[in-house]
Amino acid sequence: MHWPALEVKSESEQPLTGLTYVLTGTLHTLTRNDAKARLQTLGAKVAGSVSAKTHALVAGEKAGSKLTKAQELGIEILSEDDLMALFAEHGA
Repeated sequence: MHWPALEVKSESEQPLTGLTYVLTGTLHTLTRNDAKARLQTLGAKVAGSVSAKTHALVAGEKAGSKLTKAQELGIEILSEDDLMALFAEHGA
C-alpha cells in the first residue's frame, strides 16, 4: 500500500502549532477530514472533544453538545466561514 506523501512545513509555516481545535456539526465547504488535515498542516492538533485545553471550536450546522460545552468554558467559536478565512490567511 502506498501512502500519499505529506508536505511537512517548517515551524514558521505552522502558525497554529500548540493550538488545539475541535470540529463539530456539518461543514458544507469541505469535509471534516479535509478541515482536520488542513488544520494539521498549519500545526494544529485536532481533538475529538472539547476541554479546557481547546483553543477554538469550529461549529458547523447542527452543532450540539460540543458547542454548548465550548460556550460554557469560554472557548472561541469559529464558523465555517471563519475557518475558511483562517485557511486563506495562512495559505492552507
